[in-house]
Amino acid sequence: MTYAYLRQAPGSKSLVSQQESVVGYALANGLEIDKEVVEHSGRNRPIEERKQFEEFLHSLSEGDDLIVDEVWTLSSRVDELVKIIGCTISRKINLYVADQEVLIVKETPVGRVIPLINELRESSEKRIGGVGRPKGSKSHSKFDSLQPEILKGLREGKSVSAIARELGVSRSSLKDYIASRDLKTLSQNRFMEIGKPIEGSSDMEDKLLICPFDNDMKIANEKGVK
Repeated sequence: MTYAYLRQAPGSKSLVSQQESVVGYALANGLEIDKEVVEHSGRNRPIEERKQFEEFLHSLSEGDDLIVDEVWTLSSRVDELVKIIGCTISRKINLYVADQEVLIVKETPVGRVIPLINELRESSEKRIGGVGRPKGSKSHSKFDSLQPEILKGLREGKSVSAIARELGVSRSSLKDYIASRDLKTLSQNRFMEIGKPIEGSSDMEDKLLICPFDNDMKIANEKGVK
């Protein structure tokens, strides 16, 4: 199985930007994406609190492909990133980093992995120091924590006005947010949502959205037979 893994976090690249990078890399390298996984979580949330991410990682089998846009997609913390890469290597999972055009497996020279980690460290230091942010990233918005609900409404064909009423927010502000994140384009993908919002949480919810490309293909084949 080949998985495309995207992560929406404050101050990070938009999901659409990540998606374009990952899909473009897959096409250029002859990889056919079976499932697309999108995680919504706070940038600094420790991996111990990202239970669904851990479950997803442990669900991968030997020989599976995992494609991410950049290494920070997996974690913004260097110590966690080292553990995650170690996990993929030990489980013989092929980890592709689209932005750096690198495949990380057991045979990958350490000299190619270390620069990726150093790049993450330098990027983190710049963010802490307030020096810019990743190319294609968006500033934090109060709507970020509502993004799963907004995507759900768009997929159901609801108008921006209807979604704004349900969420109790300004229609004009929500319209601007949807346009800035290009959520209408993203909502055209078919997603199956896993997990429910944490009651009373003000942080971004830790949710996974899976786009079952393989299920769509199966349905199409069944219709063809009939």
